Amino acid sequence: MNSLSAELSHVIDSAESVLQQVSEAESSKPVLAGGWSPKQVLGHLIDSASNNHQRFVRAALQGSLDFPGYDQQGWVRVQAVEEAPWPTLIALWASYNRHLVHVIVHLPSAQLEATCRIGSGEPVTLRFLVEDYLRHLLHHLTQLGAVAPSRRS
Repeated sequence: MNSLSAELSHVIDSAESVLQQVSEAESSKPVLAGGWSPKQVLGHLIDSASNNHQRFVRAALQGSLDFPGYDQQGWVRVQAVEEAPWPTLIALWASYNRHLVHVIVHLPSAQLEATCRIGSGEPVTLRFLVEDYLRHLLHHLTQLGAVAPSRRS
């Protein structure tokens, strides 16, 4: 988990500086035709950090857990991320992920094989959830042009 945490830390620092170059006006325009805006994508990544924070800690504490699914469209809609200031979203995303770097590096090794089920999905390990979190993050940051395409995405 140490190397994954270090990679996540590097991604946060790199992407944050790129995201800060996006204007408020540009942050509200769709990234792709018919797609989400940078604000919506970043809001989704904040939701991902929040949901995965719960998963990481609870699975480490309890050894196995069933978690509810995640309605990404609903979460973005209800939170009205389009109305939030772009710098606020960037700061929240970066801070939450810096906290996750700390959490991940301190996950007990013995708990990384804890079984987790999310919604109706197949069971996976806590280790998989952590690794998949980084893959997911890189996928969306690539969409925003905040990181170069990666072999993980």
